[in-house]
Amino acid sequence: MTENSISSEQILENLRKNLSAINATVDKQEASVVIEVGDGIAHVSGLKSAMAGELLKFSSSSTGRDVYGLAQNLDADEVGAVLFGNVEDVKEGDECRTTGRVMDIPVGHAMLGRVVNPLGQPIDGLGDIVATHRRPIEFKAPGVIDRTPVCEPVQTGLLAIDSMVPIGRGQRELIIGDRKTGKTAIAIDAILNQRGKGMVCIYVAIGQKASTVANIRETLAQHGALDYTIIVSATAADSAPMQYIAPMAGAAIGEFFMYNGEDGKPASETNPGGHVLVIYDDLSKQAVAYRQMSLTLHRPPGREAYPGDIFYLHSRLLERAVKMSKKNGYGSMTALPIIETQDGDVSAYIPTNVISITDGQIYLQSELFFQGQRPAVDVGISVSRVGGDAQTKAMKQVAGNLRLDLASYQELAGFTQFGSDLDEATQKQLTHGARMTELLKQPRYKPFEVGEQIVTLFAGNEGFLDDLEIADVLPFRAELIEYMDNGFGSLLDKVRAKKIDDDTKAELLRVIGDFKQQFMAKHHSDVSGSEEN
Repeated sequence: MTENSISSEQILENLRKNLSAINATVDKQEASVVIEVGDGIAHVSGLKSAMAGELLKFSSSSTGRDVYGLAQNLDADEVGAVLFGNVEDVKEGDECRTTGRVMDIPVGHAMLGRVVNPLGQPIDGLGDIVATHRRPIEFKAPGVIDRTPVCEPVQTGLLAIDSMVPIGRGQRELIIGDRKTGKTAIAIDAILNQRGKGMVCIYVAIGQKASTVANIRETLAQHGALDYTIIVSATAADSAPMQYIAPMAGAAIGEFFMYNGEDGKPASETNPGGHVLVIYDDLSKQAVAYRQMSLTLHRPPGREAYPGDIFYLHSRLLERAVKMSKKNGYGSMTALPIIETQDGDVSAYIPTNVISITDGQIYLQSELFFQGQRPAVDVGISVSRVGGDAQTKAMKQVAGNLRLDLASYQELAGFTQFGSDLDEATQKQLTHGARMTELLKQPRYKPFEVGEQIVTLFAGNEGFLDDLEIADVLPFRAELIEYMDNGFGSLLDKVRAKKIDDDTKAELLRVIGDFKQQFMAKHHSDVSGSEEN
């Protein structure tokens, strides 16, 4: 044997080294073909390894583009999948592959101020979005240990809601009512009132007209609210699957801000999570889209032809709204789902389902709306199960008897229609109730700061409005707020920060009394001047 010869042991040793250095991974994908496609639904033969909710990739033979779908029905011989994106590209005989992952969408700070579809793609014509992270559209809600009770308020800026139906961070408060009763208006006002409060707002439009979404975007831009808002839009022209995943996509975008700090890293005690307000407008249209999907997939229909798991669909969506514990950074996601009723029927299938999942309801009544009461909140049946925990101490004080006063007024107002003589106490109660009802009227895009709300209600409770004409109540409120803002900022700070004690009460009575004298003198001179003319 020569010196240059290589022994078999050396060859084996070299082979072992080379093989151990190889880091090979096997991409496990099962492939099959589409056997039937139509109405945004593809039926794929085989795919034995496909999982429920798995992302499937379809390769279009006609265009060469990839189209993605979501595995829904797992039958013995085939898989039923809903398609997203360019549905018309998928034809019979096209290849379909499993991906081994659930559906996810891009998320991140770059989405702020943008309009995206449920796949996270921009649809506002302002260029691409460079997303830093991705999140699954379906995500398990945090358990009991990871949560903390709702205790911080989310101010909507609407006097009727913040005083009697308060909303807290991490709450799920349903807005319910007939068509054209101001449900979206409340949601938009709530977004406008979050300016400067470190709250990210997500507006999810489901089954709306494209023009409506464009108007909402324009409104938010005009009032400086678009900078902290993301609009997720699945319009009426989009397919049922897109409308179905839209709320879940909105929740996924919101979860990024809740589960991460400002730096984009996971939230913790030292890196606090963000606060998010998500509006689902509306879930009754999502339920209809899910019904259409399920019927096309040949799932058995239940009550009102909705599939049996429609309750589970909404419950796992709304459970994602949460106030996180200290260990998890105290982040929060507040949900305001909207449900449209037919002729005030809250006992229909979808309304009763969502009412039972949420932490309260803001019920809007058509009659009140047509009477000019805007927002048309029916305080009799509207409720917040969080209640006073989501109010400041001063607000709790001044709003304590308001609901009872209004309920008594409405009851008495019904009796007075019969024309019976009224005693002095009853007449006084009617007068007070009528002024307080008028006080709760509020125009759109004019949210009130919490200090302004407290002072306004205080003035009403102390009887400053009772001797005014009904027509003077709203001018009195507007001028009082301006008067307080311009000269008594420190007093407003007091009522924001703590309970109204005797000293603060005495100061408020004095200041509002002085203002009322000025208001009455001005008003009287205006009236007398007009009479002389």
